[in-house]
Amino acid sequence: MTTSLVPPGTGGAPVVKVPEALGRAAALVVPALDAAVERLDPTLHEPVRHHLAGGGKHVRAGLVLLAAAAVGGDDQDALPGAVAIELVHNYSLLHDDIIDGDRERRHRPAVWAQFGPGVAIVAGDALAALAMQVLLEAPDAARVGAARRLADANQKMIWGQASDMRFESRARVTLAECLAMERGKTGALLSASCSIGALLGGAAETVADALGEYGEHLGTAFQAVDDLLGVWGEPATTGKPVGSDLLARKKALPVAVAFERGGDEADELAAILSRPLEPGDVARATALLERAGVREAVTAIADEHLRAALDALDRVDLADGPRQELAEVARYVTARDR
Repeated sequence: MTTSLVPPGTGGAPVVKVPEALGRAAALVVPALDAAVERLDPTLHEPVRHHLAGGGKHVRAGLVLLAAAAVGGDDQDALPGAVAIELVHNYSLLHDDIIDGDRERRHRPAVWAQFGPGVAIVAGDALAALAMQVLLEAPDAARVGAARRLADANQKMIWGQASDMRFESRARVTLAECLAMERGKTGALLSASCSIGALLGGAAETVADALGEYGEHLGTAFQAVDDLLGVWGEPATTGKPVGSDLLARKKALPVAVAFERGGDEADELAAILSRPLEPGDVARATALLERAGVREAVTAIADEHLRAALDALDRVDLADGPRQELAEVARYVTARDR
């Protein structure tokens, strides 16, 4: 179980321990990932292992295994889905670091910075292809259904990334556009994690859909919290500079909310983000977001989607223990200090 404490000097932010379910998932998935990587071209072993050595919480893999358990399935049936999800997630990270120009990932050199952009692109492509090979090695009905959902999620994730890139050349984006982009970029793969786990655990499509809804709302809540950290997060937590999303002039949720509210703050913010940044611009943009009440509004969006995710769990017949752990994971990944 997790514990939530409010130590002095944290401004009331909870300190949340990693749920046991994610530790169990990592213990199963990490060796299976290592075995899968062995199947890649040997020239890709070093860069891929460099990337995977950075660690991670294995949230998506944990959701696959928990969803399977919630519908009465077992870990071994769901493990190929957990590995496939992790492979797709990690291919997207390899490519994202190139797109964003991020030279570090989890406080270590990004693959493109260490081995070159070409190697990172090909390594990402290889992981994406390997994910489908892992799922379809035993092409029974459940695995074929899982592969279809993973392919659909991958397309939605790519659409979300493309939308995010298009936003860079636009002066403003609407809140609805931003939320749709984040449902694709983040929510689609979390949704697929849950629905794939349910299918591999033997559930009907309707049950898989309900768990997928939980995952989609969880993805939106998680991304809202991540966007808050992109403006107000501490470098020790995020591994990035203060105001990293503003430095990159991203049209993430805080900026979209400010645009939606309009007024002088929105006009000045749009002007700042439409040109190369000057000294003091990040501090000024942050002050404008504060003045517009954006932090509270984005927090409310995160809370709304967390509640919707938890409500989705109550609309389907699930085993009590895994249901509670799914709720625990949801609260963990949307904790304010992460």
